Amino acid sequence: MKIALAQINVCVGDFENNTSKVIACLASARHQKAEIVLFPELTVSGYPPEDLLLKESFILSNIDCLKVIAEHTRGLCALVGFVDSDGKNIYNACAVIVNGTIKHVYHKVSLPNYGVFDEKRYFTPGNKLLSFKYKDIDCAVSICEDIWNEDFVSRLKLLKADVVLNLSASPFHLGKIKMREDILSKAAIAAKAEIVYCNLIGGQDELVFDGTSKVVDHQGRVVALAESFCEDLLVFDFEKDKKYKPVKVKISRGEEIYGALKLGLLDYVHKNGFRSVAIGISGGIDSAVVAALAVDALGGENVTGILMPSRYSSRATFSDAQQLCKNLKMPYHILNIENIFNAYLNTLAPVFAGTKPNLTEENLQARIRGALLMAYSNKFGALVLNTGNKSEVSCGYCTLYGDMVGGYGILKDLTKDMVYALAEYLNKKMGMVIPRTIITRAPSAELRPNQKDSDSLPPYPVLDPIVRFYVEQDYSLDKIVKKGFDKKIVKKVIDMVDFNEYKRRQAPMGVKITPRAFGKDRRMPVTNKFRDYQPGGLT
Repeated sequence: MKIALAQINVCVGDFENNTSKVIACLASARHQKAEIVLFPELTVSGYPPEDLLLKESFILSNIDCLKVIAEHTRGLCALVGFVDSDGKNIYNACAVIVNGTIKHVYHKVSLPNYGVFDEKRYFTPGNKLLSFKYKDIDCAVSICEDIWNEDFVSRLKLLKADVVLNLSASPFHLGKIKMREDILSKAAIAAKAEIVYCNLIGGQDELVFDGTSKVVDHQGRVVALAESFCEDLLVFDFEKDKKYKPVKVKISRGEEIYGALKLGLLDYVHKNGFRSVAIGISGGIDSAVVAALAVDALGGENVTGILMPSRYSSRATFSDAQQLCKNLKMPYHILNIENIFNAYLNTLAPVFAGTKPNLTEENLQARIRGALLMAYSNKFGALVLNTGNKSEVSCGYCTLYGDMVGGYGILKDLTKDMVYALAEYLNKKMGMVIPRTIITRAPSAELRPNQKDSDSLPPYPVLDPIVRFYVEQDYSLDKIVKKGFDKKIVKKVIDMVDFNEYKRRQAPMGVKITPRAFGKDRRMPVTNKFRDYQPGGLT
């Protein structure tokens, strides 16, 4: 029996297009002689719907669309994710539709409520497992987190199914593809059944769903595999007791990061109705990487660079910024901010009289640039892409209403070392579009003479691992110091991270890449006196 895994890209609340996409997949699966068609979790509504689930009209619209989908299942058994309601509670559900009739409805039992997941806020858990026979195949149904739950898998084993059909919306982070493979392998062995796992694909705000749907046999081996970071219809020919040839998941760390960022950007732009983007191009590594990614995803004609030199901009960075735009075949504009900067200084002179220039004047330049970028966005409808990275955002090395402006932050979850690695990857893929001097030059905001990032921050090779330990793994100061770092430097980084939570609350959203990103993953109070030092203080 042929089972089709319909790995499709849906949009939250776009019922018309989501429904059309499902119907098209049903037709394609039928054409390929499939008999069972498996869709991702919450296919009809999109995932995660968040507080749209509090709207009765949203629930009713999704149920109406499910009925339309059912009309197109002639000769098929389709498993479609949707939001079910009994009038009092709502459920993360799967409809088993056979030849036009909804035969069964399964309610997700294991509701995740950690990290980016918030399902217990909305859904009531199901309390019954579902198995059904289709032709001569005994099938069991599960939804995403169910298969990660050992107790659920133990109960699943009692059903003695030939195939476990799993609808999933499992968001990406580095290492997640391998983690899923291990979980599915363990579950397949425990349940003594083939697991057919269909995962969502696409970008949804800061989340990216990578797809990578697969079939895992009862020995725990991957025997069929869909593409990563793109739509796919994988048709698997299932036979009882057949020995399948295993396949390997082959995707490098660089490919994962690139695939997630590109898909996240592409879907955020298109799903939100933008046609083009604008980027402040400084001649530095961050804006260069964002520009290269944007051109690769959207096409050079849809990406505009805004070069905004000041009195502190070096000839080298200005020249590199121009060369980058030319290499990427993207249009650009030069808006010199010197006259505007002088106007600000002259206007503020009576107030600032008797004071020395400091961070205030540096931030003025960043805010001028931010205002120009947003003016361009307002006039031409282009989405401004923020260029800040995780290392800088962690430490507050960024200016509110200045270089923090923008609608989407591509590098928000990448530490500086990851940005450099991505630059090398893009150059290999796209053909040395990022000038070598941008990669080798010491990073600088160029807001005062001879400024370097290392004047304000520990060197990135020291800072980046500390950020990962503290932000992503919740290590204490003492635990980080035991990893070989200087206590004073670690304390400085921790203080910067803690103090600058207020800035991050005002930063644009960006693509989640690591296991713990700022935003839904890490929710710290702004008003907060706790410091993660060892009891007894520092010595």
